[in-house]
Parts: sequence; structure tokens; C-alpha cells
Amino acid sequence: MHKQITLSLILTLIFFCNLQAQVVIPLYNGDIPNSIAYPMKEVTLNWDGQFGGYRNISKPTLEIYLPSKEQANGSAVVICPGGGYGMESYRLEGLNIAKTFINHGTAAFILKYRLPYDSIMPNKSIGPLQDAQQAIKVVRQRCSGWNIEPNKIGIMGFSAGGHLASTAGTHFDTCLVANDKHTSIRPDFIILVYPVISMTDKLTHIGSRKNLLGANPTAEQINFFSNEFHVTDKTPPTYLTHTGDDNVVDVDNSIVFYEALRHHNVATEMHLYPKGNHGFVLSIPTEEWMSPLFLWMKSNKWVN
Repeated sequence: MHKQITLSLILTLIFFCNLQAQVVIPLYNGDIPNSIAYPMKEVTLNWDGQFGGYRNISKPTLEIYLPSKEQANGSAVVICPGGGYGMESYRLEGLNIAKTFINHGTAAFILKYRLPYDSIMPNKSIGPLQDAQQAIKVVRQRCSGWNIEPNKIGIMGFSAGGHLASTAGTHFDTCLVANDKHTSIRPDFIILVYPVISMTDKLTHIGSRKNLLGANPTAEQINFFSNEFHVTDKTPPTYLTHTGDDNVVDVDNSIVFYEALRHHNVATEMHLYPKGNHGFVLSIPTEEWMSPLFLWMKSNKWVN
């Protein structure tokens, strides 16, 4: 009986230790840049009786998922959930993905980035990008404590989160956060899943553009945030996946980005599927659709 109680206690302690294994930290120490003091109340979203994500995000965080030291391969990914810049699909495009990464030895950091509201930011269009740059900076500055190699830090995004990830991957020469140590904010690789790439009338997801840039964006804003125009030879290697029948974010977003990367001799790999529509990966096991991604990471030596 005593042995049974002891074993039960050990299992309970292990269970609760695992629950506490993930840590959420504020993205910024001190003041949040480009912010207005406004008591916006964050809203938790539930779908089908379970946690789904967030709206009204004004306080950005990083949720840290670290593999065991025995499994750790030195790589890390900052994950940007999608949601049209109006909400963040945190569970399906964040938590589920992070857990799969750590099972393969890659550290994962879910970025709960600020959503663009005029009430909380003087310039709402740059708020999410500031948070993505800060996330990469934080991971790179603290990488040794997390068993991460500083040249194996990527960024991943879904849908509008893919726009954010591709913006971080094409605008790293424009640093929008305090960076006294001159830490590189360039991701070493980019992973884009049914991403919004362009803000042009022809290609953009109108809801994402309106939320990020407002109802009447300037030509300068449209150009700056149309990431297909900002690919250079320095753009990080990129993995893309999309479906041909996506009726929310046109697959041409991925195609034009792939073409821009190819013409600048940037290593890129794209997986296009004929059917599945927007969010197609959310209805299949992560291990299934992420298998070619892990092979890509391995072939590029980001994982052992």
C-alpha cells in the first residue's frame, strides 16, 4: 500500500512538473515600444468547447517550449499564429505546433504579438513587426541558456502570421526595437504556411490589410508591407506550403514569394497541394504535414 501511494505521488509530481514545464514571459522588459496606455481587456476565445486563441492583445508574450537536453538539436523557431491581424489562433497554430517541434528536438517560442489597434499604438502597422523582431532578438540573446545555437533561429507563420514572419524575414535591416547590443534580428530561416505575402489589391487578404494598414492605406504602406517586393540575396532560406484551392488567401501569395526567392538565388522549397482550402493543415495530424518540413530542416543542417 505504501509503495502504491509513493508511486502515485511520484506520478502526480511528474504530471504537475510537466504542466509547469512551459514558461510564459513578457516580450519586453519595461515599457512596450510604440504603445499608448490604454486598459484594453484581452479576450480569450473558445471554439467547440475548448480554448482557441485570443483577441484584443496589447501585452505581447513569448511562451517557451524547450526539448529535453538529451533531445535538443540546437535549433529554435519563433511561431506566429494567424488570424487576419484581428485575432490569434493560438492553440491550432501555436500550441500544437510547438509541441511537435520539441518532440523533434527543436525549441519553440509562441509569439503572442500585439494586434494592430489605433487605440493602443501610435502606429499600428509596425506593432506586430516590432514584436517579431523583439522575439528573435530575445531568443538570440538568451540562446545559450536555452541550449540553442545562435545561427539556427527561424521564424514561422500561418496566414496573417505568415505575413508577419515574411515581413520579419525581409525587413530585418530596418530595426524597429531598441537594440543596444546590435543583436541580429535576421531569422536564419523562414517557414510559411498558407501565408499572406502581399498587400496589393490583386493578391492581398483584404481583412488582414484593413486590420494592419487601415481602410485607406497609402501606396507607400502597401509597398512596404508587400513582401514579395523586398526579397534580396540576404533573405533567409524559406519553406512554403499552401493549397491551390485556398479561397481565403490566394495561393499566388506563396507563388510570387517563391519566384522572388528563386530569382535572388535564395534556397527555397515549396509544397503545393491541389485541395484542402485555407487552414488545411489544421485538420490533419501535425506529424503528417510537418514531416517534409523536418526533412528540409535536416537537409539544411538546422537539425542534426
